[in-house]
Amino acid sequence: MNSRVKFRQTSGRDSQKCWNAIQRRDAALDGAFVYAVRSTGIYCRPSCPSRRPRRAQVLFFRGPDAAECAGYRECRRCKPRNFSGAARDPATATVARACRQIEENGEEALRLGVLARNADLSSHQLSRAFRRVIGLTPRQYADAVRLGRLKRRLQKGDDVTTALYEAGYGSASRLYERSDAQLGMTPATYRKGGRGMQLTFSVAHCALGRVLVAETAKGISAIYLGDSATSLERELRREYPRAEISRRSGHHSEWVSAVVRHLAGRQPHLDLPTDVQATAFQRRVWEALRKIPYGATRTYGQVAHSLGLARGMRAVARACATNPVSIVVPCHRVIRKDGGLGGYRWGLERKEALIEHERRQLGQSTPGAARK
Repeated sequence: MNSRVKFRQTSGRDSQKCWNAIQRRDAALDGAFVYAVRSTGIYCRPSCPSRRPRRAQVLFFRGPDAAECAGYRECRRCKPRNFSGAARDPATATVARACRQIEENGEEALRLGVLARNADLSSHQLSRAFRRVIGLTPRQYADAVRLGRLKRRLQKGDDVTTALYEAGYGSASRLYERSDAQLGMTPATYRKGGRGMQLTFSVAHCALGRVLVAETAKGISAIYLGDSATSLERELRREYPRAEISRRSGHHSEWVSAVVRHLAGRQPHLDLPTDVQATAFQRRVWEALRKIPYGATRTYGQVAHSLGLARGMRAVARACATNPVSIVVPCHRVIRKDGGLGGYRWGLERKEALIEHERRQLGQSTPGAARK
């Protein structure tokens, strides 16, 4: 499963209670939730006897189906699915089965009508279940799976035509219509893996764990947030497998230092040059995001309206999700209309922390500012 697709997890209000239960290995809460470990790709019940993970590596889910929808595998030691008291949500189980069909059965499974008939539901009922369980429509999930296949094929060196049909795209026009907005470049350019690019990167400690900043002579090309310098570097090299990538030795560049100061609240206004591949629409959205004041938030609809797109909320959300230079382009300041956080590539906890930190720096009250 593509790691960039966001799934609904337990709310921030419950996260500390869940973590406390894991620390106690509290069997009384087996069946109430499961936790997944990013570094292993495994999910467990609270009482699992395995070595406790680091808090920063843990995500919480309402049950096994939600965790599996997000791409995690069941722990063979504690076997969360075997817990007799686990109250499985029928809708979540239905969505999990549909997700597996999309992933395994090729083009036919991508059709909503086929999925709905297999689930013994109407198309509307299945779409509603998808949105409730994973926050995506079946088509959005299918697009993400298909795009993941395309990227893996191109990174392996397949020619564009072969990658196109193997990934499940029916025509070149469909490929270029959808993938350009998500890859940030044409498939042929992506296939080159950034060939010809010269990237220098640094990894620094910051208020949110670790931050990787990759730059060219023209500007910043990538900003990644995470817990491990190794995993961040691995992600950068996976995204640009044929670029000339080197790690900066000695002192950080001024751009990296500025990002770290910003995350610490010592430099609220961040105006740094960027050097990224993007469509014209992505650039419009990202420029709009850079105009959102420090400490403020906007809804996806408000951003779309500012661009003259009355029904452009989903397109704005996609542009936010494909933003390679988070923080400089502050996509974390865009939330849902109901106050929920929406999605964030680097985790909802980091998004919430960024919003609350900026509000605190301005002396604003934070309770209820953004709900998951």
